Amino acid sequence: MTSNTELPLTRIERLAEHEGQRVRLQGWLYNRRSSKKLHFLQIRDGSGIVQCVVARADVTPEVFESAGSLGQESSLELSGSVRADPRASGGYELLLDELRPIQPVEGYPITPKEHGVGFLLEHRHLWLRSRRPHAILRIRAQVERACQDFLEGQGFLRLDTPILTPSACEGTTTLFATDYFGEQAYLTQSGQLYAEAGCHAFGRVYCFGPTFRAEKSKTRRHLTEFWMVEPEAAFLDLEGDIALAEGLICALVERVLESCRPELEVIERELAPLEAIRRPFPRITYAEALERLHQAGLPLKAGDDFGGDEETLLSKQHARPLVIHRYPRSLKPFYMKRDPQDPNIVLNMDILAPEGYGEIVGGSVREECPELLDERMREKEVDPAPLEWYRDLRRYGSVPHAGFGLGLERTLSWICGLHHLRETIPFPRMLGRLHP
Repeated sequence: MTSNTELPLTRIERLAEHEGQRVRLQGWLYNRRSSKKLHFLQIRDGSGIVQCVVARADVTPEVFESAGSLGQESSLELSGSVRADPRASGGYELLLDELRPIQPVEGYPITPKEHGVGFLLEHRHLWLRSRRPHAILRIRAQVERACQDFLEGQGFLRLDTPILTPSACEGTTTLFATDYFGEQAYLTQSGQLYAEAGCHAFGRVYCFGPTFRAEKSKTRRHLTEFWMVEPEAAFLDLEGDIALAEGLICALVERVLESCRPELEVIERELAPLEAIRRPFPRITYAEALERLHQAGLPLKAGDDFGGDEETLLSKQHARPLVIHRYPRSLKPFYMKRDPQDPNIVLNMDILAPEGYGEIVGGSVREECPELLDERMREKEVDPAPLEWYRDLRRYGSVPHAGFGLGLERTLSWICGLHHLRETIPFPRMLGRLHP
């Protein structure tokens, strides 16, 4: 028999390449069931889970005893023969003949029984090893890659924007402040303002990174730290901005359906709603949305913003994402361009995910006129001093431009059919939760 050190070391996801051969695996014991003559070990290595069959008749007494006594999440190196089995997860199993514990474990806190959400969040560093979070975070990785592939395929250049900023982008009430060598600085709410500088240099850019909002909200749709992908393009109008966002959303759904079927099965996501996503998306104005809400009996008046309840009601009226455009300027930040047809509204759009998931995209045409930008800053009581560099963009070669932000976790929550955003990020940061 070939010694263990001479066997090919492989990963569970590549076992098909070694059918009928002896191989080595390194991983962790995920679960076990046993009888007097057999142990069935479920081994995970990060790429998948495989069943290893340990027969008393085929191994030494020491190996058989060890296989039956190891605790959940013990780390192991093992070897055996790869056998095709259509009943097995992944289509293959390992007939184990050698097993070497690296670190035996006793008392692993997350057992196969049901645990409460609070307990699991306290043990998030260990919960990541379980099937459900493992599947969701693999989907997240595919969605991140798909964002970049789509935008770069459209001619966008990735531009990394600062995490520490001297001013607000989305209002001053949700800023995390910090001292920056005696000067006030803030964790970024958005990379948009810097992406606007980038689009004047490169034409089309996007930033992709963490953003921070100090919102004292405990809803299922809010995190204090979340990721956004934010494209910004010169010479882009509202219609082009909407079309770009539609294309990106469709590309993300297509990638997940193509590449993540096993993960979608683990989280029991119904596929039909995702398979129905296609462009163009239905579109209504803010005024039309307000009328629908009135018809549903919600007591909103003109100029009121839409919250979670309103977004849920509107998004459930369509099987595809819903575009709502042209909101009152009073509701929106200083940088959004006013509609030439009605200066009381702005050229913006929000996209609500279907199935009641609410807003996943917010974007607009940006005000390119220096005088009108200054007027809007005064109207919103924005201090111009920290944004002198931003005003320069309107002085030197200003052009019409537009962009949007897509919230990664909200988009994932919809695509995966999850109840709460906390499952979409490895270590969620929420009101009252900073650990682990």
